[in-house]
Amino acid sequence: MRIIVQRSLNSSVSIDNKTMGKINKGLVLFVGFTYGDTEKEIDFLINKLLNLRIFEDENNIMNKSILEVGGEVLSISQFTLYADTKKGNRPSYIKALKAEEAAKLYDLFNKKLSGFIHVETGVFGADMLVSIENDGPITILLEKEGKND
Repeated sequence: MRIIVQRSLNSSVSIDNKTMGKINKGLVLFVGFTYGDTEKEIDFLINKLLNLRIFEDENNIMNKSILEVGGEVLSISQFTLYADTKKGNRPSYIKALKAEEAAKLYDLFNKKLSGFIHVETGVFGADMLVSIENDGPITILLEKEGKND
């Protein structure tokens, strides 16, 4: 499981010119799954995400979590996080979990995360337009690969 985390001031996701999700201060997440991912990886990364200290404190030091600043989350499914570009110029996506299984894990991820913080989402598998006002810019990769961690 991989999550690209971007600290954001304002972000939204739309499909066919209709806004599906919108947040103010918080995090935009691009979430991808691979074979072997389970609820264990989801729980690990939710904990990591909620406690990631990437928001400034009163001394302008990144020392606060999203929970401490009262932020929101915009979660976007992103199978291309598992693109393999080692051979040729056309990415291979064989490491990306099949859509039906990934959709279940993505829904579980968002449901569990929503128990801690306000979460907005796009639509799994849809062609989406994501607008991000990246604050910092801050962009971080979180990853948990099954039994290897």
